[in-house]
Amino acid sequence: MTTDGRRLRGLRSREAILEQAVSLASVEGLNGLSLGRLATATGTSKSGFFSHWQDKEELQLDAVEWAVRQWTEAVVAPSLLAPAGVRRLFALHEARLRFYSDGVLPGGCFFFSVQAEFDDRPGAVRDRVSRALRDWLGFIRRQVSEAMALGELDGSVDPAQLAYEIDALGEMIVLHSRLHDGPAAFVHGRRAVLQRLRALCPDPSLLPED
Repeated sequence: MTTDGRRLRGLRSREAILEQAVSLASVEGLNGLSLGRLATATGTSKSGFFSHWQDKEELQLDAVEWAVRQWTEAVVAPSLLAPAGVRRLFALHEARLRFYSDGVLPGGCFFFSVQAEFDDRPGAVRDRVSRALRDWLGFIRRQVSEAMALGELDGSVDPAQLAYEIDALGEMIVLHSRLHDGPAAFVHGRRAVLQRLRALCPDPSLLPED
């Protein structure tokens, strides 16, 4: 019983550190993480870190895994409640916008920050970030293909191309909402994807008009 209690406390401590690491990395990047700052933010001793991670790279890799889990729970899972097809595809984009507009992370998006940080840095962290991006684009692409199979998107659509466009528009919202347009960026970003999908959908009434 005592051992189980220690394990539970250890798990909670690890999760609290990772949650804080992802939050900080959304602003300062993964290389900006310092054990001292994380220790202060989570009330954990520096020595406590080494019971979870042997070095900074291990912490960075686990932070990416945590961010993937957070994204899956907050963005992917809600979209799956929508009917399969073009409505689910748009629900996915809207869930992404809610994640940003709700201020879940102080920097807006963990992956927006770390992609730019690691795109030219070979190694395990770059490989894991790259795989997360491929998985995300692959998920969008599968939703596009499913919508096409259901006859809810024009048969001439290139799933990879449309997935790329939807993701690019989503990423641009992070930058514009914080640096340029503010709230208007969410309006423009939502409308851009909505109008694109309505133009490609044989039955636009499946989607909102605006």
